[in-house]
Amino acid sequence: MKILVTTKRVTDPGTKIKLKADGSGIAADGVEFKPNPFCENAIEAAISLRDQHGGEVIVVSIGPDEADQTIRSAVAMGCNRAIRIDGNDGGLDGDLVARALAKLAESEQPDVFILGKQAVDGDSNQVGQLMAEYLGWPQATFASAITVTNGGKSAQVAREVDGGIETVEVDFPAVITADLRLNEPRFASLPNIMKAKRTAIEVKTLADLGVETTLKVRTTRFEAPPGRQAGKKVADVADLVQKLRNEAKVL
Repeated sequence: MKILVTTKRVTDPGTKIKLKADGSGIAADGVEFKPNPFCENAIEAAISLRDQHGGEVIVVSIGPDEADQTIRSAVAMGCNRAIRIDGNDGGLDGDLVARALAKLAESEQPDVFILGKQAVDGDSNQVGQLMAEYLGWPQATFASAITVTNGGKSAQVAREVDGGIETVEVDFPAVITADLRLNEPRFASLPNIMKAKRTAIEVKTLADLGVETTLKVRTTRFEAPPGRQAGKKVADVADLVQKLRNEAKVL
């Protein structure tokens, strides 16, 4: 099997984020970055499928040079090859990312393309679905289990939906997006971490892929959430009810 899988460099959810003074974005000084958790589930799934059925796993990320460390983390987990698509200076949206990955898929011709269902920074949950549409491939989103069937020509995927679990079967080539309950991502061993540092990362540009870079969605401004107000002491239950009704407006 030939499997393409994504990884994305995102801000660490545990890091306290500060915005630039003009509201144009996040102040990157002192911010920690890490691989997107859903992408780690996708990588684990891809490596496990390769170990079971043979083949290779190719990890891809879109971004600047700084994304190389995130890519090497995926290589240390067990990916065979690595590709970075140099990011657009004008920014990225879900549609541009999907079009770029679709072009890469047309070039690499994988059996399956596995992505995290969403990135924890933008939370748009769009790229996998858009990419499947552009490629004309079947898709199975929010996967909590993947089983290769029909002699490696298709996969049975358990999907997490509002009502429980829905099981679908998709013919290859296909797009699958990973949910957190799909697996428990492995830890990279020290020898693999050292090996990943020496692994060559193939760099492609959007122009190399023939991708038009006009954005369909542009973020115009970021604003921090309002600060939490101080609590108030109440004299008795009647005072509490009065404040809930007249000030908090919850009764």
